[in-house]
Amino acid sequence: MKLVKEVTMLDAPANANKDDGALPEVAEAWVQGWTLSRATPPPVAVPGGYRVDVGLPGHLIRYVLPRFDSAVLRCLMGEPVAPGTWLKVCARPETVAAVLPTGWTVNDPEYMMTASLRIAELSIPSGYRLQVTTQGFITDAEVLDTDEQVAARGRIARTGSFAVIDQVETSPSHRRRGLGRLVMGALGHRAATQGARTGVLVATRDGRGLYRSLGWTLHAPVTAVVFRPEEIAPPAR
Repeated sequence: MKLVKEVTMLDAPANANKDDGALPEVAEAWVQGWTLSRATPPPVAVPGGYRVDVGLPGHLIRYVLPRFDSAVLRCLMGEPVAPGTWLKVCARPETVAAVLPTGWTVNDPEYMMTASLRIAELSIPSGYRLQVTTQGFITDAEVLDTDEQVAARGRIARTGSFAVIDQVETSPSHRRRGLGRLVMGALGHRAATQGARTGVLVATRDGRGLYRSLGWTLHAPVTAVVFRPEEIAPPAR
């Protein structure tokens, strides 16, 4: 195994009361980093949070709300809403679901997590090659196998002192070989050398275990809801 200098994620200062939502600076960093990573227009401040014009089929607009506010939610959902409008609310699913009108669907729980960055040792498994490239504020890490096929990948977007992890995935045939850990280390290392101090990500239920094993801590629960009125429309006659 080859050894390279990388970064381990240590516990960042946690949100003291996760039921109160995300700290404003953490939520702002995440939404800014997400828009950089996904090459969307920059986020626009709206009452209670941010709006992103994503413009994809089934994902036209995204609102990110750092904390639950029933008045803000009712206002957003009471206006004319286009199908494919998403809300990401830093609150528990049952809290958000209690105020949802007809046509909105709650997705699986997500988790905003944070970690501090420091230099550490990380190993590259035999038979793989690590490739890291940076363009502007975006860094991509790819782990290539002996056939030069991508076995694992991820991206990080730097915004101020924060680094936002996004799009981390490992091909099914290459899982349980430490490649996700390698990608995270490579991304964190590059961000740290560029001045980032705190990592931020939003994990799925499946991904949460990997990030916890790397020292990431829960900052706030995240509930994603989407407006899909066609799913509750009566069948055509």
